[in-house]
Amino acid sequence: MDLTVWRTFVTVCRVGSLSAAAIELGHTQSAVSRQIAGLERRLGVALVERQVRGVRPTAAGEVFRHHALVVLNEADRAVRAVRDVRDGAPGRPLAVGATPSLAAGIVPAAIRRLLDDEGPLRWSLLPGSSADLYDRVLARDLDIAVVTDAPPGLPDDPRVERRLLGLDEMVVVLPADHPHAGRGPLPIHELAEQTWVEDNDGSAALLRRHAARAGTTARIDLTAADLPGKIAMVATGHAIALIPGVLAGTLRADVTTATLTDPPTRGIYTITPHQDQHPATTALSAHLTTAFD
Repeated sequence: MDLTVWRTFVTVCRVGSLSAAAIELGHTQSAVSRQIAGLERRLGVALVERQVRGVRPTAAGEVFRHHALVVLNEADRAVRAVRDVRDGAPGRPLAVGATPSLAAGIVPAAIRRLLDDEGPLRWSLLPGSSADLYDRVLARDLDIAVVTDAPPGLPDDPRVERRLLGLDEMVVVLPADHPHAGRGPLPIHELAEQTWVEDNDGSAALLRRHAARAGTTARIDLTAADLPGKIAMVATGHAIALIPGVLAGTLRADVTTATLTDPPTRGIYTITPHQDQHPATTALSAHLTTAFD
C-alpha cells in the first residue's frame, strides 16, 4: 500500500474534514476523497463516516488509524535516521514528552544535566496530556514521556515500561496579597468559600477528592484553557487554584503558594517503549529522579 494514502487517511481522522485535510496536505478535496475511497476498496470496509460537519473514523477506521500511525512514525524515523547518517549528525535524536507542569521545570533541568554529562545530543520536547503522551510512546513518536497518574490514571500496558520517579504534593496557588499567602499547612475547609479555577479534569478530581475526605466541597466555578491561563486567573484575583508542587519554583512574581494539610499527591512516572529504547533514556530517567530525592 502507498504510505501517502495512509498519511492522507490519518490526517483526515485528525482534522475531521476532507477539505481541511486537503488544504494541509496540498491536495484537492476530490483527490483526498479518491484516496480514502481507494483505501476502503482495498481493505473491503468503510473507514470513515460522513456527518453533517466533517467526517470521523468508523470502528474499523479507528483500528486502522492506530496501526497506520505506528507505521508512518516508523517510516518517518527511518528517513530521518538515514539523513542523519548522510549529514553526519551526532546520533539518534531523543524525542521527549511531558505534561505541561513537568515540561515547565524538572524535565528541561534534567535534559540540561543529561547534555552536560553525555555531550551533544539532538532532542525535542513535546508537552501534552498524560493520555496523549502515552499514545505517542506507543506510536513510537516519543522515546520517553514524563507523565502523572492523576485521574483517570495510567493504563497497565505490557508494550511500555513504566518507572515511578516520585510523588508530587499539590499546593494551592494564591494572589500575592491573599490573606493566606505564605501560610500552611492549611486545612481545606479554611478555603471552602473561595472560588477555585481549574484547567483539566485530573487536577479538578484531585481537588474534589481532597475536599470530600475533609467533609467539605471546593467551588470550582471557573475554567481556564491551560496552566498559564489558570495562573493568570489567580494573579488577577478571580480565584485560587490547585497546582503541582513541582511548579512552585517557576511561578510568576504576583502569585504565591500555601501548603495543605495532608495534601493530595500524584505519582510522576516515565514511560518508554518496551523494545528498542533510545540509549539516552536510562540516563535521563536517573536525572529526573534526582528532582524527587
